[in-house]
Amino acid sequence: MNRLSAGDWAKAALEALAEGGPAAVAVEPIAVRLGTTKGSFYWHFRNRRALVEAALELWEQDTERMIAALDGVGDPALRMRTLLENAMADPVDSAISFRLISAADDPAIAEVVRRVSKRRLEFMQTALEEMGTPSDVARRRIVVGYGSYLGMAALRRIGASDEPLTDFIDQVMAEIALPPS
Repeated sequence: MNRLSAGDWAKAALEALAEGGPAAVAVEPIAVRLGTTKGSFYWHFRNRRALVEAALELWEQDTERMIAALDGVGDPALRMRTLLENAMADPVDSAISFRLISAADDPAIAEVVRRVSKRRLEFMQTALEEMGTPSDVARRRIVVGYGSYLGMAALRRIGASDEPLTDFIDQVMAEIALPPS
């Protein structure tokens, strides 16, 4: 039998969070998902809250990994398109974002969501500024673009939209005043 790490538990908790929100991060169902017992959980975490925090930390690290990977794309318009393509192709991240924003009444969750959202918005704003867009205009455009992404994630989740992702990405690119592909 393979030993599970705290990272394995955090990843499974993040998957559960994407499927059912913070309430779905429950020890017994995650243990079943991992094929282990609650004892394994208590080896790594003192309580459920610590597991939720580990899942949130993993989500924040995933954002930093994506940004680091995109930092190497020299053309800011291509960087934005690649970001949108990656984000929209990953239904798990959009589900996590949507569920965590919906759970922002919890101060610990709200703080992580705020940090991740702020980091994402700053990264996108920088790309627009590199193309000569004034800072205040870039900020407004990026807020609209990110809001569109979150809204589309919500609509796709409830089955109210099945628009092709390329059409949606082109629309968001137009809304933030970048050329379509």
